Amino acid sequence: MSRFDENNGTAEKKQGQEKSSPLSAAALKYDQDKNSAPYVVAAGTGYIAQKILQVALENGVAIYHDDSAATLLAKLELGQEIPPELYQIVVNIYISLLGLAEENKSR
Repeated sequence: MSRFDENNGTAEKKQGQEKSSPLSAAALKYDQDKNSAPYVVAAGTGYIAQKILQVALENGVAIYHDDSAATLLAKLELGQEIPPELYQIVVNIYISLLGLAEENKSR
């Protein structure tokens, strides 16, 4: 897993891990009244991924860190709904973010 360093806007690997692939990021949106599944609103690797993370941080958007999920989601086309084979990954992300929201609410 990687983490995004808010201080300098770069992604870093945890200590002891080699940097094997560029940072990937994807931003999803879901409107249950308009869509049957979440869809990709931004995706990319390297510099684009860093910019996606920077915009999210600047706008208070929650960030979920999972290199494998980001890599898979970043391969989708902009506007493309998440295919059924990736639903479980998105459910895991959603559950994690809900837990984070609850944790922040109780503080």
